[in-house]
Amino acid sequence: MKYEGFSTFTATQDEGVLTVTFDFPPVNVQGAPMLADLNTLAMRLERDRNTKVVVFQSAHPEIWVCHYDTELLQHMSMEAVSREDAELMDLQSILERISKVPQATIAKLEGFARGGGHEFALACDMRFAVRGKFKFMQMEVGMGILPCGGGASRMARQVGLGRALEIILSARDFSADEAEAYGTINKALNADEIDDYVDTLARRIAKFPAESINACKQAVYESIDKPIDEALKAEAYWLYQATSKTPAIKRFTIADEKGMEHDMENQRNWNDLVMQVQEIN
Repeated sequence: MKYEGFSTFTATQDEGVLTVTFDFPPVNVQGAPMLADLNTLAMRLERDRNTKVVVFQSAHPEIWVCHYDTELLQHMSMEAVSREDAELMDLQSILERISKVPQATIAKLEGFARGGGHEFALACDMRFAVRGKFKFMQMEVGMGILPCGGGASRMARQVGLGRALEIILSARDFSADEAEAYGTINKALNADEIDDYVDTLARRIAKFPAESINACKQAVYESIDKPIDEALKAEAYWLYQATSKTPAIKRFTIADEKGMEHDMENQRNWNDLVMQVQEIN
């Protein structure tokens, strides 16, 4: 799969990891060109089983992805509509498509991510941010609207009701350490740590079967807002999607034949053993 022809970012591949670098001067604004590029990227990723992980980063020294383009917002309807007539905005639809790609997605946040930019980060599977450089904000309430790229919907799922409402209604900047404490990011890191941390994580995930990565993602996302009985049913469904397309049964059979699970050294060293198992295909 070729990842070329984009106007707002570049994409480079290396051993199952696709690194997407936003570079759309002056501020990486989230307008029609970027949304078109992201939609095309998602379409290609949906058909790609060689790429296992996508890392989103920025070439801008201060900004990851800027907010949604106000040129698009000024043309919104001033008339209230019924629930039946309400249609998804392009930002909602495209970020939802990004969230559902079969690859693991990581936001590497080394600058500001406000408004739609932060909503894009929330649509990724994981987020890691640099102390002293990263800030996020949902400023929409101060403009007279609400987060409308999945922010109002994903925020509570990520951090809980009280914190979601504080973030959305305060319309203030939050630092990397606050983001880690509130749960909007996985981890806050120093500037000299983030490259190695994200690269090591991405390359580790990229060693695993593509269909297993996708099954894990879909089961977690599908289960989060279901009653436990329905969530367990979804988990079972995705389990068999994985076993039908990965070498899982072969790996379990070899492990059983060799008595690997009864070896105390194996039990002590699962962190390394799980990588060695990847040689069995």
